[in-house]
Amino acid sequence: RHAVLLLFLVGTPAQANDGVQVRQAWARETVAGQNVAGIYMELVSSRDARLIGVSSPVSGTAELHSMTFKQGVMKMRPLRYLDLPAGQPVTLAPGGNHVMLFDLKKPLAAGSRVPVILDFEISGKRLTVRAQARVRGRDAQAAPDGRP
Repeated sequence: RHAVLLLFLVGTPAQANDGVQVRQAWARETVAGQNVAGIYMELVSSRDARLIGVSSPVSGTAELHSMTFKQGVMKMRPLRYLDLPAGQPVTLAPGGNHVMLFDLKKPLAAGSRVPVILDFEISGKRLTVRAQARVRGRDAQAAPDGRP
């Protein structure tokens, strides 16, 4: 009985057990010499939560960023956190909030996967969720409904 329970716990994704779902994570492929990339996804938490940190082994550093366009000027700034209201999907997408990878260790190739580590705060406790972002071609955009 114990072995079956252990296999069940190991085989169950952390995001399903911990109330945070990471959906449709993706990134655009990069070209040689490009040392930055964005990662996009949809996040849903069953409880009020806050995304407080991001990292990836494929980059030197990673940050949560916001992009806005005002009077024809694009402004990007780091965010300290991103709130996730209980039960409400929060989309990280091109032209809005996203994960920014800096100092890429190698180009991101279409069809590959990029590991990303997301740190959340839920009810005063820290939760780490590991996800994989699928790398799409250079012309990839969010889906027509705005979802990643």
